[in-house]
Formats: sequence, structure tokens, C-alpha cells
Amino acid sequence: MADVVDIAREEFEELVADALDRIPPELTRLMDNVVITVEDESPDGLLGLYEGIPLTERGDGYFGVLPDQIFVYRLNICSYCETPEQVVEEVLVTVVHEIAHHFGIDDARLGDLGWG
Repeated sequence: MADVVDIAREEFEELVADALDRIPPELTRLMDNVVITVEDESPDGLLGLYEGIPLTERGDGYFGVLPDQIFVYRLNICSYCETPEQVVEEVLVTVVHEIAHHFGIDDARLGDLGWG
């Protein structure tokens, strides 16, 4: 594998914002009570992580709770990729993957859809 791709945090955050811009507006309008955060590293080596209650599992009693969180791990993604172009693509895949979890889509279905 080649050297780790070095993308500055600010530039990486812009890549995450660009990935969010590529999500169809009709989907982003449905996102509710979720925060997307860039972190440097996941101790588990993850590229992204969704923590929260998926929209499909929220009932009438869902109110007054802290926002769900989507984490995108900059250094993990950069070390996984060999080129800056791969980083751009992996950020998109990771953002879509974690947003799908917010919508209640599990890893098996994401794999079937090519976003595993």
C-alpha cells in the first residue's frame, strides 16, 4: 500500500459537506435530530459510525432526546485510501452508509445496494 493520504481536517470537513450536498434533498429533509461530526480516529478502526435511534424505530414517545450522531473518521479514511480521489469517494460512501443507518437500513441491505 502507498503512503497514507494526508488531508487536512478543514479540507476533510469540506469533503463531508460535499458528500452531504450529493444526498438528494428529499432525503436530507427527512433527516431528524442528527448531527454529523468529523473525528480524527476511531479506536476500533471504523471509517464511520452511527449512534442513535433510527427513524424507523422512533415512536410516539420519541421527544426530548439528544441528537443521533454520525461520526466520520478522518485519519481512518485517509489511511484506508491510496489517493486523494479515493478519499473523496470513500467519504461519500461512508456518509451515505451512516445516513442509511439513520433511516433504519442495516449493513446487510447496504451491502446488497453496493454501499456496504
